[in-house]
Amino acid sequence: MTGIMNEPEHVAGGVFACICRNAASAERTESDFVEATVPVAFHFPEEGAARSRLTKGSTTVSTNSNEPIVWLTQEAYDRLNNELTFLSGPGRAEIVARIEQARSEGDLKENGGYHAAREEQGKAEARILYLKDLLRRAHVGEAPADDGVVEPGMLVVANIAGDETTFLFGSREVAGDTDLEVYSEQSPIGVAVHGAKVGDKLTYAAPNGRDIKVEILSAKPFSA
Repeated sequence: MTGIMNEPEHVAGGVFACICRNAASAERTESDFVEATVPVAFHFPEEGAARSRLTKGSTTVSTNSNEPIVWLTQEAYDRLNNELTFLSGPGRAEIVARIEQARSEGDLKENGGYHAAREEQGKAEARILYLKDLLRRAHVGEAPADDGVVEPGMLVVANIAGDETTFLFGSREVAGDTDLEVYSEQSPIGVAVHGAKVGDKLTYAAPNGRDIKVEILSAKPFSA
């Protein structure tokens, strides 16, 4: 699975700190993590209305009322929970063992294996923190209603600036290993299309100030 948003230009505004797998890393102490602010969660601006659409056959994990809720399919929740279990158990122990093995070789300054293991440890610990926060705030339930309304969990086909584009509206974690484009609810286009219906035409301002025309062609519940 990708685990981290691969197209950060599609989103706007940070939600929480999480691991950036491709970030360059300098030497660090054992308590340091490699982190980057990557917004992959989304808010329900009308929380009551959003929850009412996702209540049937679903479970909401306990969160504070002012925290952003993340909608996940049961498959995505189980997959991420399994990843967390591995990373915080066998995965963590394996990395610690590699660090100790490399440390025993001495001369840590020139020990490439040691520094590689330390970097991997930082990334893994950051991913653990991210997953714990994400799963704590998750709303697990059925896919949204097949009503042609753009909301988290919908696979949307839209004409964007003259080009037909298919994207998942919501969280990268729901997309899993697919190569789908993902637009979060906080992205400029996400803010514009959230709540739009098939046939709606709208315009939003891109970060460069350019007005982009969008027409919603299709909106169907996403199925992995």
